[in-house]
Amino acid sequence: MMSDNNIIQPISQQQQQHHHHSSSKSPTPTSSSSSSTPHHHHHSHTQTLLSNLTPDQIRKDQQLALQAIRNFLHSKNSFDVLPVSYRLIVFETSLLVKRALNILLQNSIVSAPLWNSKTSRFAGLLTSIDFINVIQYYAQHPDQFGFVDGLTLDGLRDVEKAIGVKPLPTVSIHPFKSLYEACVKMIESSARRIPLIDEDEKTHREIVVSVLTQYRILKFVSMNCKETKILLQPLKELKIGKVENLCAARMETPVMECIELLISQGVSSVPIVDECDKLINVYEAVDVLTLIKGGMYADLSLSVGEALMKRSDDFEGVYTCCLQDNLCVILETIRKSRLHRLFVVEGDGKLVGVITLSDILKYILFG
Repeated sequence: MMSDNNIIQPISQQQQQHHHHSSSKSPTPTSSSSSSTPHHHHHSHTQTLLSNLTPDQIRKDQQLALQAIRNFLHSKNSFDVLPVSYRLIVFETSLLVKRALNILLQNSIVSAPLWNSKTSRFAGLLTSIDFINVIQYYAQHPDQFGFVDGLTLDGLRDVEKAIGVKPLPTVSIHPFKSLYEACVKMIESSARRIPLIDEDEKTHREIVVSVLTQYRILKFVSMNCKETKILLQPLKELKIGKVENLCAARMETPVMECIELLISQGVSSVPIVDECDKLINVYEAVDVLTLIKGGMYADLSLSVGEALMKRSDDFEGVYTCCLQDNLCVILETIRKSRLHRLFVVEGDGKLVGVITLSDILKYILFG
């Protein structure tokens, strides 16, 4: 049975030194510049359901809910998820990397589709990984500042070759294909987002329609599938996420070490813990963008704590859960708040694992 004191807790940046697991339910995140108290939401519905059901019934309901959500994903296409109006920024591959970085930051976005006007074709996605690759290249070739400063987006493949990383597969999907198919493609390619590419009927030129993210899909599911309310099996029974060999850093860890962890572990974030392994913050791949905005890589000698001071005010917070929690509560939190992962903690705030949106999506599709 789920206890009252272990739901999901975002920490604001100001709270990062004093991380307490919430004693009530799923507060909304406080912004990093705010010291206001988080609002609390109550999940009495979940509590009532849990107290009336046997563990066997909960497991059966869980399987019924998963099948219903899969059917829902088969019945919808990617267009269904898009808002009525939205803005899309697409970069020409001849654009300077440093100019693209400024545009991303000015528009509070972390990725954008690339367009090759010579071939009139979609040319992949620009993400924080590309900037991390450039940082790595510059760290290995500090005499190449001129090259790095004049680097254009179509030169990113050369950077990948020079540092010996495999290029990410250029995955895309037609917007009328089913959401289920889009989810499978994302999981298979380890992508957190997938561009929607259409074709002009007359000219047969590709058209970049939008980019679909795992967060948007899971939010769409939580808003439209009432069956999420019966996903009541505790996380400890589901075996999702990572609970062993977790990489973590301290506030005093050099930020370059954190960046190296992001690459070597193939993760999108590194949890920051204190000397007792209690979670106090997180360093995300997207934090690299604000780190290097002041010019190419002047701040790579900073500690993680110093680097986090550069984080923008719209940071969504750090979300935690415990092994007694369930996907009903997590999806409800995704519906209300913007988050990309949850760190699993014990009652005293000690870090024990991480669950990403990929883990949740994979479980829903194949669990």
